[in-house]
Amino acid sequence: MTPEALVRSATVQSAVPFVPEIMLATAAEPYGLWDRTQREAPPFWAFPWAGGQGLARYVLDYPGAVRGRRVLDVASGSGLVAIASAKAGAAKVTAGDIDELAVAAIGVNAAANGVSGLVTARLFDLSAGWGETGDGISTGGPGDDAGPDVVLAADVFYQRDLAALALTFLSAAASNADVLVADPGRAFVPRAALTPLATYEVPVLSVLEDGPLKAVTIYRLPA
Repeated sequence: MTPEALVRSATVQSAVPFVPEIMLATAAEPYGLWDRTQREAPPFWAFPWAGGQGLARYVLDYPGAVRGRRVLDVASGSGLVAIASAKAGAAKVTAGDIDELAVAAIGVNAAANGVSGLVTARLFDLSAGWGETGDGISTGGPGDDAGPDVVLAADVFYQRDLAALALTFLSAAASNADVLVADPGRAFVPRAALTPLATYEVPVLSVLEDGPLKAVTIYRLPA
């Protein structure tokens, strides 16, 4: 079964609770799907996570953050934030994720929301470093004029090693681009390095979180 076929067979299109303008291929529950995919990581691409909902809402509420600009959405998962950026008027959006099933899901979701011409899904690994991904994503390294103007990341601080990796990548990105991140109070969010911009009370799926609402803060990472 192809990645796209698996995504389509395991999900149904549903409106995102906090961003009803966007439909996502969503699974009923994570554990059966996790077993089915036989991957080490959970199927992050199959659900609208709290941070992604908050950052997508922010982009739609403040479209000037991305309008007419080139956007890179890292650890994109379902592509929710990338799709919101396209709907907010971004000139071009690259949605990157390390999971090929996420890349397939982003393509499915972009098409379902009528933005497949603006959103490009690519395999992407934060550990490759800013400007050194080697996977076809231009990240605006030294001498690279085609890099993104805006880099977006949601829910990347839930695990210690990933949080450190993400902060290293995003700090380097901030020298070339505006960097916005969203976090619902995960354990390793580096608050001292971030400037808060807004907070949303986001409804979440009870199967994924410890309550029906999560307070998601949108931050800017200063250069």
